[in-house]
Amino acid sequence: MRQYETAFLITPNLPEEDNEKIVSQMAEVVSKKKGNMINVDEWGKRRLAYPIQKKSTGFYYLLEFKSEGDLIEKLEVQYRRDERIIRFLTFKMEKFAVEYAEKKRRQKELGKSKEE
Repeated sequence: MRQYETAFLITPNLPEEDNEKIVSQMAEVVSKKKGNMINVDEWGKRRLAYPIQKKSTGFYYLLEFKSEGDLIEKLEVQYRRDERIIRFLTFKMEKFAVEYAEKKRRQKELGKSKEE
């Protein structure tokens, strides 16, 4: 199994509950196809570098998961079918990218535990 990251952009005019549903649907696609979800990261609403479909902002999300290569095609078909998703990008993580992502997650968890 290889480790992948996929970032996608959701239209800004949806309620937050709908955003959570979209993210859970995409995570469910990964789980159904024998993939392992590692992390779901919400980057929040951000301004776009250039307008896409006449929208200048959007909600960014990042999914990190392990799976076989054939899952990527199925996941990207789901992104294309959902008109609420403006853009997406999926890539295979190399060894150093995986280590970096793990390090960042640990730092984030330590930061949360210090705040409590």
